[in-house]
Amino acid sequence: MEKFTLITGGASGLGFELAKLFAKDGNNLFLVSSNQENLDKAEKELLKDYEIKVKTLALDLSNPDNFPKVKMYSDEQNMFIPNLVNCAGFGDRTDFVDMDISKQLKMVELNCNAPMYLMHTYLKDMINAKEGHILNISSIAAFVPGPYMVTYHASKAFLSNLSQGIERELKGSGVKLTTVCPGPFESGFVSKAGNDYTFSKIKPLTSAKVAEISYKACIKNKPFLVIGFKNKLMMFLTRLAPRKFVINTSASQIKKN
Repeated sequence: MEKFTLITGGASGLGFELAKLFAKDGNNLFLVSSNQENLDKAEKELLKDYEIKVKTLALDLSNPDNFPKVKMYSDEQNMFIPNLVNCAGFGDRTDFVDMDISKQLKMVELNCNAPMYLMHTYLKDMINAKEGHILNISSIAAFVPGPYMVTYHASKAFLSNLSQGIERELKGSGVKLTTVCPGPFESGFVSKAGNDYTFSKIKPLTSAKVAEISYKACIKNKPFLVIGFKNKLMMFLTRLAPRKFVINTSASQIKKN
């Protein structure tokens, strides 16, 4: 079996920036994304710049029926997955009563259930081999309720808590798990989420910078990282401030008035 690093959402944005960093260190790549055109472009660029193998699979992981197809494909291609990067996800800035509920359910599948399924699926092989690393991309949204982006904030809280619990269970197994919580950064997330207001109030990091920090945390086997001093300070202060103040402040960052 050949070793491949599996990256969901690996065809664009943060996922693709992470793919380049893994490729630079000689890791073969297995990229999963819903967009075949982006996958083709990513594969072409990676093969041009790095001497690695690249496998791609176009799947919509907001559909749980597609979850088992990832493992089926990696088994068919005789892959061993020592590195799993759960990066795919999306948000939606909409008042709860006006939300398209089918879109919210898809968000939960992609942001919560897909990472849970893939971790459960590939961890068994990692533990048997006594090697492996999982990198989960969460968000500082995990720390506070998010009025007007309630599903997204709740989904990232789920992923962060799930990841930290699993990380503790993996002690002594030879397998590591890193959870990274960035603040807003430049990517296709903004246009899809419709959250331009938040981004107008800050100077976001680039996807490349977030990828660099996340990858270093992974290499150093850090279990948990909040990116950025201001974000770390803000997360600390949310533990001290009254809950009503925290929620009102969160709301004011997401929607005007």
